[in-house]
Amino acid sequence: MPAGPKPTWPGSPRPRSTWPRSTWPLSSWTRSARRRLAAAVLSLVFAAPVAMALPVAAQSGAQSGAQSGAESGPPANATARDYGGGWSCDAGFRKASGGCEAVATPANAYPTGRSYGLGWVCERGYREVEQARCEPVELPENAHLDDSGDGWDCARGFVEQGRGCVRVAVPEHGYLTDEAYGAGWACNRGYRAVRDSCEPIVVPANGYLVDRRSGPGWACERGYSARGDACVEVAVPEHAYFVDATFGDPWKCERGYHARGSACVPLDVPANAHVAGSGNVWDCDPPYRRRGSGCVPTGPSQ
Repeated sequence: MPAGPKPTWPGSPRPRSTWPRSTWPLSSWTRSARRRLAAAVLSLVFAAPVAMALPVAAQSGAQSGAQSGAESGPPANATARDYGGGWSCDAGFRKASGGCEAVATPANAYPTGRSYGLGWVCERGYREVEQARCEPVELPENAHLDDSGDGWDCARGFVEQGRGCVRVAVPEHGYLTDEAYGAGWACNRGYRAVRDSCEPIVVPANGYLVDRRSGPGWACERGYSARGDACVEVAVPEHAYFVDATFGDPWKCERGYHARGSACVPLDVPANAHVAGSGNVWDCDPPYRRRGSGCVPTGPSQ
């Protein structure tokens, strides 16, 4: 007769076959399983210090590299920067091939101390030629060095012509100007330039002189307008007043009137309306609205 399951009493341990594998006692593991566990533990023990040491080693290496770079210092003919690190070449030298090489400054030039460009600039009175030498600025007669020092300007009373300076021929009733362009002269008040001379400006009656280089040289008094070579009185219609207009009619209708041709006619203001805006138009009183030439009530659906 087959044996039945052994009875279990309260408080007695469960049979090993019913335990979860993860909770079996270590003594019940096989020898190979215990070896694998020991190997895993040892690998963790030795790997942790190595992993922690890597960032430290990297940081240490960077610091040592920086220290060695700092200890090496700038190259010859260079100076360490006060901030930001690095170095700059001394005056008379410029960067080349990781170091500083001497700038070959030609005669009549001085070093700029910059690490770009030629590294030198010609002295005042000299000009750069082929980026290799400095030659004297050739001054024509009646000229002087300009502000840059490598060119020239003509003296007052002379104008540049070709490679020299020629005297300005000032006509009668004219005077010298200090302008760097133009003829070098201008006409006195009351005269205007006509080719190479200054001719008197003929001011018509009811006109006056103006300081304008363009135009006839005169303008009309208030209330007059230019018509050809004369100033004619502006015809202001009844119920209007004169205005200084650059274009359009030189007059404007009074309030309550509007222009029609050359006259001012009364506004035809319909019932329930009023004179509005500039005084030359009308608008409907609320709650009326405009329709044609009149004002109609505004309905609920309108």
